Amino acid sequence: MTAAPDALVLGSGIIGLTTALALQEAGSRVRIRTAAPPEETTSTKAAAMVGPNLDPPGSPGHRWQQETLRRLRAAAPGVRVLDGRLVARPAGAIPPGADQTEGFRLCEPAELPEGYGTGFWVTLPIVDTPKYLQHLRSEFEAGGGTLEVRPAASLAEASEECPAVVNCTGLAARELAADERVEPVRGIKVVVADPGLESFFLEAPINPEWATYLPHGDHVVLGGVQTGGADPEPSDAEVAAILERCVRVEPRLAGAELLEASVGFRPGRDEVRLEADRDGGSVVVHNYGHGGSGVMYSWGCAADVVALLSS
Repeated sequence: MTAAPDALVLGSGIIGLTTALALQEAGSRVRIRTAAPPEETTSTKAAAMVGPNLDPPGSPGHRWQQETLRRLRAAAPGVRVLDGRLVARPAGAIPPGADQTEGFRLCEPAELPEGYGTGFWVTLPIVDTPKYLQHLRSEFEAGGGTLEVRPAASLAEASEECPAVVNCTGLAARELAADERVEPVRGIKVVVADPGLESFFLEAPINPEWATYLPHGDHVVLGGVQTGGADPEPSDAEVAAILERCVRVEPRLAGAELLEASVGFRPGRDEVRLEADRDGGSVVVHNYGHGGSGVMYSWGCAADVVALLSS
């Protein structure tokens, strides 16, 4: 018979897996229950870059991001530390604190694509989320953790199995935790063959549509779109628009083989919910609502979960 876990994590996306690993590293026996295996979660649709850390110093987001940056500076499958440009349309739009980022330097005029007034270089981790999730799962299982595709019917049912539950269910928390503040935010992931790019590019501020590309050696993830709606498939027009915006910035992407075009629904919320509900001898720690910052905040939030369960 499998030994009872010390902690039960609900969800196996980036938040669930990093939380489970952090608890395991702290000495807990951990079980994950999930509605879908990691390779089928929304996290695989993320075009993930970690940083620059622009949250106000002293804020939870700043602390969460610093811990994730610390973890991802170390080599891991699916993680590359690359130079890249962050740009904005208006001139003089360098955000406070950006100059503290590794590799910061202002773009020369020739390094700014037409239509952009601000740009600077930084050195940051970018994450190939499908490969990284596979790595996290392997690490978790190698450490003795178990992962079951068996979603929780309710938080009460999960608490009957284990008195320490961590709710990392993302969008499903809207129903599981009766939280109407959780809303799906539709995004589109376009993947093309890599023509030999050696740096990334991200346009900000992120409006409903922007241009970004993150190269991963054999493929490039292009973006982006952030919209409402519930269509689980991208339209040809949406894919074409993303490609057009990115080719305008990087002409070498023109004609690159299209490998994937898919939709993911980010777990949007006005703020991350990271807190503990205690009832007698049981506790449920909620860790969801990260929107498009799940990878960026993952290890810092996981550390806070460990602290809450230890208190």
